[in-house]
Amino acid sequence: MTASSAGLTKVVAAYCAELHRIHASGGATGERSSYGPLATLLNGVGATLKPRVFCVGELANQGAGHPDFGLYGARQVQKGRPREGQLPERGVVEVKGANDDAWLTAASHQVSRYWERYRLVLVTNLRQFVLVGEDSAGRPAKLETFQLAETAEAFWQALEKPHALARSAGAGLGEYLCRALSHCAALAEPKDLAWLL
Repeated sequence: MTASSAGLTKVVAAYCAELHRIHASGGATGERSSYGPLATLLNGVGATLKPRVFCVGELANQGAGHPDFGLYGARQVQKGRPREGQLPERGVVEVKGANDDAWLTAASHQVSRYWERYRLVLVTNLRQFVLVGEDSAGRPAKLETFQLAETAEAFWQALEKPHALARSAGAGLGEYLCRALSHCAALAEPKDLAWLL
């Protein structure tokens, strides 16, 4: 199902190194400056899955606003692009800056709107990851979480040695993301089946 721990650690090391480089520049704008490294991380982990999973940034509004990323399975792609009008079968991603709390964001109105439409939302502030799916009764539930650092300050400090952070937590984050990206979102509305027909 997944790549080796060494392969996942390498993908996480690249994420950590790039976040450190961007943060150390002093020119970053918070969450938006992190989109590139996060997309590379998600695509790197998604490439190890069968079927492969990839992210699309700045997802079009499909009735709930604009999530930062949509997570698509390879079977949803036609001629290198997702088929028009279909929802990302692996859910969406909401990104916040490292100073935000991913748990609080996961309970926000914005994430509730995304969950109502997409049924699966991966919330991250770059250091914490919270997967919001649904419980057996069809209600929103935090399915699984992962944390690289408790605070933004501790995160930026740990990123000063990105390869050390990746060695200590890379396999865990990689395996967590493999599980998160392996979930398929439940359909929220019957019209969401239209792209299959």
